Amino acid sequence: MPTPVVIANYDPEWPSQFEALRAVFADVLGDLVISIDHVGSTAVPGLAAKPIIDFDMAVADASQVPEAITRLATINYKHEGDLGIPGREAFRPPEDTVRHHPYLVVSGNEPHTRHITFRDRLRRDATARAEYETLKRQLAERHRDDPENYSYSKTEFVERILAEELGDAHRFGPPQDRRPGATDT
Repeated sequence: MPTPVVIANYDPEWPSQFEALRAVFADVLGDLVISIDHVGSTAVPGLAAKPIIDFDMAVADASQVPEAITRLATINYKHEGDLGIPGREAFRPPEDTVRHHPYLVVSGNEPHTRHITFRDRLRRDATARAEYETLKRQLAERHRDDPENYSYSKTEFVERILAEELGDAHRFGPPQDRRPGATDT
């Protein structure tokens, strides 16, 4: 049975939880990683969120991805593949850690750009942030026991914000090209 969708009020501990995780990953990945970015709703001050720290570990190019996967395995992170989002490698963390979703990306690729662009818009736009929070709370109520539909139901909002930020000419592909539930923000 999937974990129920629960939206928590913003927790000022989320940034320090991210920083603790970032330090571990920076140590393990060393010179392979060029940035480790806190993304997702927990990276937006004041925004309610599922209490799960999302972050992107960015390498310079795709040739470094296999070595990064190998290094992450040394600290018991299980590689799960792209989970339907090409260019973003997902990992299952060990059970005894704070809830988090670590992703491995190539710096500036589609998933990385989408995560950073969406996060930055919500950080600076109080109206979009409030609209997104309202939507998330409504969807969490409606899809409490269906995390896949919860994620998929946010797609229209996410795509609208990304189109506003990146312009239609710079969109990475229409949302219908993504499998249901494969929201990457």
